[in-house]
This record gives sequence, C-alpha cells and structure tokens, in this order.
Amino acid sequence: MGRRNRKGDKVDGWINLDKPPGITSTQAVGKVRRILNAQKVGHAGTLDPIATGILPIALGEATKTVPFAQDREKTYIFTVSWGEQRDTDDSEGEAIATSDIRPAQEAIESLLPKYTGEIEQTPPKFSAIKIDGKRAYDLARDGQDVELKSRMVFIETFELLEAREDEADFEVTCGKGTYIRSLARDMALDLDTCGYISALRRTKVGPFTTDNAISLEKLEELSDSAARIEALLPLETALDDIPALAIKENEMAKLKSGQALSFIAKPDFKRLSDEGLEGKEQTALAIYKGKPIALVEVKGPDIKPVRVLNL
Repeated sequence: MGRRNRKGDKVDGWINLDKPPGITSTQAVGKVRRILNAQKVGHAGTLDPIATGILPIALGEATKTVPFAQDREKTYIFTVSWGEQRDTDDSEGEAIATSDIRPAQEAIESLLPKYTGEIEQTPPKFSAIKIDGKRAYDLARDGQDVELKSRMVFIETFELLEAREDEADFEVTCGKGTYIRSLARDMALDLDTCGYISALRRTKVGPFTTDNAISLEKLEELSDSAARIEALLPLETALDDIPALAIKENEMAKLKSGQALSFIAKPDFKRLSDEGLEGKEQTALAIYKGKPIALVEVKGPDIKPVRVLNL
C-alpha cells in the first residue's frame, strides 16, 4: 500500500506565540496547528499552564531546528508570594507549609548572587521529567513519593524588580533546564520563609521575543490563510547564532541526496575560513542562493549533512 498523505497543508517556519494563561503548551500547539491547518508542528520549551509569554512553535521543516531553539537562553519575569509553600511550587498547588516571616528587600538583594552563575537545582516534583518512563507530575498526582536528582543549571542574570510586603517581582535570564518554580522555592527557604510562584511570564527564548510575538487571538483574527502565513517567522530564525555556509548548485544536489562534501581545493577551503569554520568541528547552515538547504556538520574539510531541509 502507498503511504497516506499527511492531513493538512505544508507549512514551514515558526510562530512565535504569546501563550495565554490557562492552557498547556501542548494545547497551544494544537490550536496553532488547527488555525494554520499545518501538517507537522512542535515547540521549543514547555510553559506551565499558569505561565504566559514566549512559546516558539515550529511548523513543517522548522521542527528540524527545534533543538537549537531549546538550547537558547530564556528570560522570565515572575512574582514570588511569601509565607506559603505549595506542593507544585506555584499557585495551582495545595499549601503544604506556612510562615509568618516576610523577607526585607535588603535580605532578598543580598541573596541573589548565590543564585547567579552555575548553581545546583532540584526540579519540582510536579515537572515533566521522566522517572522510569513516567512523568514526575503523573506520579506526584497519584500520591507517590517523587525523588528527583539535582542538576547544574546556569543563571546569567537575576534582578529584583520590586519588593512588596507579601511578594516580590524578579527578572531572570537563564540557560536550558532551569526551573523558575525551584528558584522561588529555594530562595524562600534561604530567607527563612516559604514561597511559591504566583505569576510567571517568559519574555525571550533566544531570538524569539515579545517584539516579534503574536497572540492566539490575533492569529485567529487574520482574515485569510495568506495573512496567517505572513505571520510566520523563517525557519532560520532559530539558527541566528550558527554560521551560514554558501554552497554551489552541484554541492546542493549532493547534500540533498545525503552525500558529504570535501572542501580541499584552496577556494573551497577559503569559504570555510571566511565563515570561521576552518579547523573546527561545528554545525553550520548550508545555504544556496539565500535558501536554507541543510544543517551540516563541519569537521575540517569534510561537510556532512545532518538534517536536509525540504523547502
């Protein structure tokens, strides 16, 4: 039997969604897929249901670049409410401890350097991390005792925006795998109180920012499919931090058929050196006449296709 055609249209690119509160990342992806009638979708970086903000959604061939977006630094603005700890470490959970202590602004500010740079962090029990093939949040909801291993994460910047009696607002820029709920929980304990995330907004994921984001409502309001497609960001948006390597027509044909290239001639070798790829092992984006052709792995003079892009 022949292979069945995928349902939907071939749509390639990124929707930088400003996710509303109250829905999961999976639900948001499903809504975008329905609006654009896209065949294939994925997303770069889960947001909790209470969280709003940047959720980069990849469509079609852009799904091949999702790992590059997931690895980028992220920026969050969030509020920590003091005096109560919850089992989910956010406002959706049940209270499990209370405290009458409210930290002073000076105490909060003096603590922030401890949470800057490379730090050790234990993820929340209600998280998507898998334990023996099952999600931690599913085990936690079933009442099982969840023990998660700590991990090293990186905090680029951590700033107190405003301190009030019962809560405080922060902005943090961090690396992959950082849990903001864990930051709130651990900070509160270090301040001899309890705390949880009561508001959370992601404002940046690498090149995806609030400046180029679109809401679900706005996407739905666009009058026709052509207008909706215009809301797409190009596939290479997620690849703005990797080198671009211009290739020739015959080289394009080889890469598309899965063949490796070897740049041993002096002019070809100069192309590598011009892009800073000489003598390095690095991923690059092969481009022909401005069009992305493949993600390639460069090792010395050898260029091997890793992901061919069918645009």
